[in-house]
Amino acid sequence: MPDPTAPSGGAALATLEPADLVAVMRSFADGLAAHREGINRLNVYPVPDGDTGTNMALTLRSVAEEIDGSGAHDLAGVCTAISHGSLMGARGNSGVILSQILRGMADVLREHEVIDAPTFAAALTRAAELAYEAVMRPVEGTILTVIRCAAEGSATAAQADADLRVVVEASLAAGHVALADTPNQLPVLKDAGVVDAGGTGLLLLLDAVLHVVDGREMPVAADLGPDGVAALADLAATAHDEHGHGGDGVADLRYEVMFFLEAPDATIAAFKDVWAGIGDSIVVVGGDGLWNCHIHCDDIGAAVEAAIDCGRPRNIRVTDLLEQVEEERWVREAEVEPEEPSHSADPVTTAIVAVATGAGVSRIFYSLGVQKVVKGGQTMNPSTAQLLEAVEAAPAEEVLILPNNKNIVAVAEQVDAQTAKKVRVVRTTGAAEGFASLLAYDPEADADTNHAAMALAADAVVAGEVTQAVRDSSCEVGPIREGDWLGVADDGIRSVAPALDAAATQLLSALVTADHEIVTIIEGEGSSSATTRHLKVWLEEHRPNVETELHHGGQPLYPYLFGIE
Repeated sequence: MPDPTAPSGGAALATLEPADLVAVMRSFADGLAAHREGINRLNVYPVPDGDTGTNMALTLRSVAEEIDGSGAHDLAGVCTAISHGSLMGARGNSGVILSQILRGMADVLREHEVIDAPTFAAALTRAAELAYEAVMRPVEGTILTVIRCAAEGSATAAQADADLRVVVEASLAAGHVALADTPNQLPVLKDAGVVDAGGTGLLLLLDAVLHVVDGREMPVAADLGPDGVAALADLAATAHDEHGHGGDGVADLRYEVMFFLEAPDATIAAFKDVWAGIGDSIVVVGGDGLWNCHIHCDDIGAAVEAAIDCGRPRNIRVTDLLEQVEEERWVREAEVEPEEPSHSADPVTTAIVAVATGAGVSRIFYSLGVQKVVKGGQTMNPSTAQLLEAVEAAPAEEVLILPNNKNIVAVAEQVDAQTAKKVRVVRTTGAAEGFASLLAYDPEADADTNHAAMALAADAVVAGEVTQAVRDSSCEVGPIREGDWLGVADDGIRSVAPALDAAATQLLSALVTADHEIVTIIEGEGSSSATTRHLKVWLEEHRPNVETELHHGGQPLYPYLFGIE
């Protein structure tokens, strides 16, 4: 395994110019994209949801795009782009902390014309300070520890009058020592046999600096650094399944809530105090009236109301962490999506944008007349910008959005204010509701007419889903053991059984009545032809009044989705 601090042998830069800083950010973005899956596999803290690499990579993509769009040629301009791009593009807990690290560095670098060794060390020190300030309850053994130790290493070298290359090498070496020690600071990491995911991703920033300073190669995706980090990533793929449902109780908090908050800076201290009593994993970063806020909590309403008390929250995103833990591998394993059909470009009075997970589900939406499908689901909540892009590309001046997930409804409702087009949201919370709503869709009617008809059609659907328990628990039906199959309806869990077919038929028994006429079965990952046949036979015997429609959706996490009309 190559030494990551080994010089390339060529002449090293004594200072970095603005164009060099741009090159660093692009190399960092490319490095995170290449290492995304490996970092995801290390992710077991604060929630074992396997998305740290994805969130960090998306945050840096936003930074790179902001830099490209700014056209800046001096350090002040480049740093402004880094700060704004990281704030607006931050995803998840790790992305928000990373944005604060980049903003801290930018605060120092913007005051200079070039970056020399002392300036770089000062920038890392400020980055560490802001990262700790952003987190309500700092936890050692995380990305915070790695940035702090890296900053200390660079400061020590700078005080000894070392040149830029040596200062960066010292910071990287200290960071690797800190990263290797993270399992000794967080038991959940040691139990899973991994080092901290966020810290692993952060060190790629220092690799990117050295890549620009002296031309050394960036670490390849199979080699995340010294001390067996790559091997630990492989271990994590298995250990994640064995240990990923714990985490020192942190995962007991059900929801991740994120939003931008427009509020006076003077109100933020009080806002943080209120949040401290609501949840954990609290990160609030920003300034000058705009803040990126992140919390894990059980009470979504209280988290948002605290923001309303001091300002205006927008782009609210809510993720169910319980479902996210189980679905994490689908964040890493991208599915091949169907191509848009020819009708997607045909002009209509009202166009449809639908959110979908699973190639089969996407194909069904296209077949029902949808013009644009945005890939997304429980752990892949699309941003407002992604939905806006689809709306702008839709071939109509009036557009309806089908979010098809309760956590995406709030984001979808932000789009209308961001575009000159007329946008309405049919508040569908699942694929079955989305399919049913489209039966009332008239492409030549206006948005309000379609919205009223499609909402009624969606409301007429009784939705059910079958998924697997990720931990021991209990419900009104009875005790739940990890691995049991759960039949879930809008009002909660309706069946629990060790076998998939039993949970599914019990759910159908509870939901399908003599008044119903159609049961739509959507097969997903984990379904089987034998189980599907069993369900159809059960319906023929016990609910002979209904017709059965079968579709292969390919959706993750839920082997079966039911739509009952």
